[in-house]
Amino acid sequence: MSQEEPSSPSPPDAAGPRHASAPLDQADPIASLAARLGQGPFALVLLFAGDGADLGRLLPRAAELLGPCALAGCSTAGEIGETGYRDGSLVAIAFPAASFAADTILIDPIDAIEQRSMIARLQQLRQGLRARAEPFPHELAILLVDGLSGREEHLIASLAGGLGPVPTVGGSAGDGRRFVRSQVFSGLALRDRGAAALCLLRSRMPLRTFSFNSSQPSRTQMVVTRADPARRMVLRINDEPAALEYARLLDCPPESLGPRMFATRPVLVRAAGRHFVRSIRDVGPGNALAFFGAIAEGMVLTLADEADIVTDLSRSLAGLAEAGAPRMVLGFDCIFRRIDAENRQKTREVSALLARHNVAGFSTYGEQFGRLHVNQTLTGVAFYDPDPQP
Repeated sequence: MSQEEPSSPSPPDAAGPRHASAPLDQADPIASLAARLGQGPFALVLLFAGDGADLGRLLPRAAELLGPCALAGCSTAGEIGETGYRDGSLVAIAFPAASFAADTILIDPIDAIEQRSMIARLQQLRQGLRARAEPFPHELAILLVDGLSGREEHLIASLAGGLGPVPTVGGSAGDGRRFVRSQVFSGLALRDRGAAALCLLRSRMPLRTFSFNSSQPSRTQMVVTRADPARRMVLRINDEPAALEYARLLDCPPESLGPRMFATRPVLVRAAGRHFVRSIRDVGPGNALAFFGAIAEGMVLTLADEADIVTDLSRSLAGLAEAGAPRMVLGFDCIFRRIDAENRQKTREVSALLARHNVAGFSTYGEQFGRLHVNQTLTGVAFYDPDPQP
């Protein structure tokens, strides 16, 4: 879509989260965002940067104009702003200090986490936040991960003991549709390989986490008979070369396999009583299939039926407003959902739904929901007005 002008910001509010976006090709997109977000102070500002962003240049400017506050964010595979789907833009989500308190930490590298010390650190941070923000009863963790690390499951497992019952959502940072390099940052510390940013939040506003998945299981199942779990590679399915067998089950030529087909007919795994998509990243050497999530030998995969993504998204977002419309929705939307919408020529309708329900966030390479790393979902958190005080 055209990004010549910045989109209109969410109305400034003394208490509720605010979001705004600006094209990256503006002379000073951070100044544009600051003007549209309105007066602080803010406890936390999240920045989601589209293709071509020079984060090394943008972050000091963000700290200057939006701070003092906790700052975190990442590169994207596309953005979600006031008009829905965007590209080549910078999206800012600001949490006013009147209703929120926050801390952020950089985890670098993910593979070097010492679990006991991390648990102690997170417990200490949570206790400190609780003491600083005693009137704010609601707790949330937001996790932003290098989307090419292949280590999301390991990271979430390492953090679980320190986060305890804290609701957790997040997204895996993207790199447009190149899948080469993604970036995450906490404060001014910017990393482009094997790192994550964790935001801990206390909120005066009630919140509700969610994960929507439009894909439904078909009757077609397959078994992973040979895999390389460390590389998230499936080598054989039903004891046949993985890509060839997947293509056979789809009744399509193997050469047609690619992001468009992977988005339209993904495979599902069953966990915690639900089916979740396990997105295929690409076809590897020897007709292997590379995945965006954990894979193991013996795993049963179910082919997904084609879904009515517009009707399903409309119903799911409406469900968030059953007891009152959210003030704002922070969303982490898998890039394959966007590709699927494009395949079906439904991008405009999906984008309009996201805008109508005040969703802001970014297109991801994977999503974090509780202790699960999932694919091809819209995962996030809705913020609501507090109950009136007697």
